[in-house]
Amino acid sequence: MFEYNPKSEKAEEFINHQEILDTLEYAEKNKDNLNLIDEILSKAEKRKGLTHREASVLLACENKEKIGQMYDLARQIKKDFYGNRIVMFAPLYLSNYCVNGCVYCPYHMKNKHIARKKLTQEEVKNEVVALQDMGHKRLAIEAGEDPVNNPIEYILECIKTIYSVKHKNGNIRRVNVNIAATTVENYRKLKDAGIGTYILFQETYHKESYEKLHPTGPKHNYNYHTEAMDRAMQGGIDDVGLGVLFGLELYKYEFAGLLMHAEHLEAVYGVGPHTISVPRIKRADDIDPSAFDNGIDDDTFAKICALIRIAVPYTGMIISTRESQQVREKVIGLGVSQISGASRTSVGGYTQEERPHDTEQFDVSDNRTLDEVVRWLMEGGYIPSFCTACYREGRTGDRFMSLCKAGQIQNCCHPNALMTLKEYLIDYASEETRKIGEKLIEDELKNIPKEKVRDICEENLEKIEQGKRDFRF
Repeated sequence: MFEYNPKSEKAEEFINHQEILDTLEYAEKNKDNLNLIDEILSKAEKRKGLTHREASVLLACENKEKIGQMYDLARQIKKDFYGNRIVMFAPLYLSNYCVNGCVYCPYHMKNKHIARKKLTQEEVKNEVVALQDMGHKRLAIEAGEDPVNNPIEYILECIKTIYSVKHKNGNIRRVNVNIAATTVENYRKLKDAGIGTYILFQETYHKESYEKLHPTGPKHNYNYHTEAMDRAMQGGIDDVGLGVLFGLELYKYEFAGLLMHAEHLEAVYGVGPHTISVPRIKRADDIDPSAFDNGIDDDTFAKICALIRIAVPYTGMIISTRESQQVREKVIGLGVSQISGASRTSVGGYTQEERPHDTEQFDVSDNRTLDEVVRWLMEGGYIPSFCTACYREGRTGDRFMSLCKAGQIQNCCHPNALMTLKEYLIDYASEETRKIGEKLIEDELKNIPKEKVRDICEENLEKIEQGKRDFRF
């Protein structure tokens, strides 16, 4: 019998099944305890976060007035920590060769009719040029788990290639990596290659379900997969990103497990997750989401996003093009701080004029161009940010978190966002988008509190007009 211990490095102790069951029972018993809910909300207002048990009570609560208070608080916390900035990125699929048997993913080994593809380094360059021509500066690379076709050496070579491509005014300034759980040694190699965040979705924290959903392949090993972030931290990677695939298991169980994982990282390493992603299972090739009976509706999804923001106020929250424009619009207001734009989830998809579907990992719900997404964000009062300054200035891990928790990160992030938006507007935007963006920058300059910072930012914006690039605080 395992006992719950957030400081343990054993998966079944820091993600403890009995503790989750006890938490869900406690939450159910107290979902109408308005005095307790008020106490929890009062604690959350201090911007220090909540425990998995406290947040689970709020998730169980069905009182409309209290849910309204949760949403208002989530909006305010998002504003306090991240302002009105939304960081932009795109996924880049390198290979869909995979030896795992994951039953929710079309890349599973038994799928014999899906086209298998692995990018050559020349094809990687072409994909990067296509992404740079859109205006992207930040990528998340993806690859199936296959030690023969996708060894760590291949991933490292691709990272080197991506960083090497300079095209017109374009260059990729940050590569985040979403690949299978690996060794401390390999994480050290990724760190040395200059990656940003290492991202790995747990899929589900319910061990019994996890093993059924991953019947074959190295990913079947629940403990090895769940302990991957510990090895990444031990390998020197400062920033790690968590996530579950909502729809595979009961959402209240996953929510508690996700927060326990964040608590574990904070307890052991003093740094919680740099990002938390909230994907929902979607249709793809031979995968039918209706085969999984734990799907969640849009309102429940929005509540989960708001409560993650309240419970882990410092973390970046990511939502991809899995979700529709309408859903993305709702949850951006409730806590999401990073979104993808113009994503293609197929291998080699960016160099093809028409969106290919033969190697897609999932159906994309938001098919707009990056220019359309940028314009939509600005019309909603948000600053689309292509900034990668913190990573390149060494503001990662505990250095980033200490600034973020103190509410100081906006002193550099806000002007950096404006300068990178200015680059985008000049180099890539349509005339209509540029017009809206120039007005937004003019208005937002007034919101930089420090006069000296504002003056430097204005000077740099003029230099960007003159053709210079890549300024940062």
